[in-house]
Amino acid sequence: MSETRTTSPDTAAGTTDRLRRARSALLASFLLQGVTFALLVTRIPGIQHQYGLSDGELTVFLAAVPILAGVGSITSEQLVKRTSARGVLRVVQPAVCLTLVGVALGHALWSLGLALAAFGLLVGALDASMNMLGVGLQHRYGRSIMIGFHAAFSLGAIIGSALAGVGAHARLIVLFGSVAAVLVPAALVVGRFLAGPAELGSAVQEAAAAAARSIPWRPLLPLCAAMAFAYIADSSVSNWSAKYLTGTLHGGDTLGPFGYGGYMVAMLAGRLLGDRAVQRFGAVPVVRTGAAVASLGFLIAALAPGVWVGIAGFTVLGAGICAIIPQVFAAGGRLFPDDSDAAVARLNLFNYVGFLVGSPLVGAIAGAGSYRWALGAPLLLVLAVLPLGRHFAPARHQPLPLEHAAHPA
Repeated sequence: MSETRTTSPDTAAGTTDRLRRARSALLASFLLQGVTFALLVTRIPGIQHQYGLSDGELTVFLAAVPILAGVGSITSEQLVKRTSARGVLRVVQPAVCLTLVGVALGHALWSLGLALAAFGLLVGALDASMNMLGVGLQHRYGRSIMIGFHAAFSLGAIIGSALAGVGAHARLIVLFGSVAAVLVPAALVVGRFLAGPAELGSAVQEAAAAAARSIPWRPLLPLCAAMAFAYIADSSVSNWSAKYLTGTLHGGDTLGPFGYGGYMVAMLAGRLLGDRAVQRFGAVPVVRTGAAVASLGFLIAALAPGVWVGIAGFTVLGAGICAIIPQVFAAGGRLFPDDSDAAVARLNLFNYVGFLVGSPLVGAIAGAGSYRWALGAPLLLVLAVLPLGRHFAPARHQPLPLEHAAHPA
């Protein structure tokens, strides 16, 4: 007994320290990805100007990225089997940061196509490997910590939007190159502390095995639809808000990135407060309120007489959407408590469906009419979440989850 007391605590403390370091590293990884993604999407007007793209050509390029991201995500699963999620993430994250330089260097359409293709493939692999590690860490912690990782992404996106605003009048190569010069070394350092076998044990393999098990699609379909509608709204903001603010509302390059920035500020605040709201009011009222608020945000943006009202509309939109996406995953886990990872994996596919539909949909309507009319399409789709709200209710017989205080903080 005495030997156990002298050795076991040290071992447990060492494991806890490694888990905390790995969790901090993954939080940093999500934050770096948020900076990279926001910097790229908020400078879409600058990219369009540099390459001389028409709105139709821009729509095609933006539609190709989520398709390639899906390919990258599927490919990463095979790479992870041969190496590890940590190994894949260590390689692809610095590479994603470098694609910023590739986008900024060229002037020919073929060079932009190559750079965005690389970005799409690598982002898909990055998204999959980051969330794989997040699921593994969550299994080790024994409680929900995934929302925190996505909150770190939101914080990174706010930083990226601010950098885009500050560097709005700089050449793309100056802005993207200087930021990449910081992001790439940071990603290499963060990669050293990501979770591996010593921290995760068999958690990733257990999650993958759960995801491979067969579960019925039919109970998930309403949640799949809600996820797709939410990400159609999200892609509308990330891909077109800067274009709308600079073009239709004549906000200029300096204010263009602030639509996405305000959206992500509201998203971050909602993700920090959302769990408490669900605990107090329940998932169904929170999701339905979120859908109504998101629709109001689209309406404010579409009717905005000036750029600041447009920014306010996108900010209100973020406050609504943030409540929907995490609750889709939570509801899927409640439907299949023994196969929650499989349910989450299927629901996550509709992240890409939403991005694939959302950007071309808004671009096509804007090309045929105007961006004000184009914002009406995601507005109506978000309203469709209201009747789907009842599918977010927990089963009456299901006990409330218990937190395990013994797990590391």
